[in-house]
Amino acid sequence: MDSYEQPIERPSEYQEQKKYYSGKKKNHTRKGQIIVLPSGKDIVDIVTDKPGPQSDISLFHERKEKFDEEQKFSGDKAYQGEEAIKSPKKKPKNKELTFSEKERNKQLASERIFVEHLIRLIKVFRVALVLI
Repeated sequence: MDSYEQPIERPSEYQEQKKYYSGKKKNHTRKGQIIVLPSGKDIVDIVTDKPGPQSDISLFHERKEKFDEEQKFSGDKAYQGEEAIKSPKKKPKNKELTFSEKERNKQLASERIFVEHLIRLIKVFRVALVLI
């Protein structure tokens, strides 16, 4: 699973501008989340049309009840702390990761690279774009 942001035209109303402004992208964006099978060929769930500043983990919490409680997921560092999601370890402040932690992070990244490829296709072909 992973999330992505797509830029949108700046809303004319001030409250809408505040709602969709993403400080990360320094632009007005809509956020989406995609959940795929491990093979990377089948999309299980997709969320679109959420405000850009919404966090990845909160998007997951909104959709969590659609899945079995025992279901396990694989996500990036944005999903760290959720028990149902296997995510890489973040580097501790003012410290370094051990060699084994770095190797585990690389293994997790290689397992979920297909999600990034699907997000690229969604953005290029704009198949999950919702207009205002």
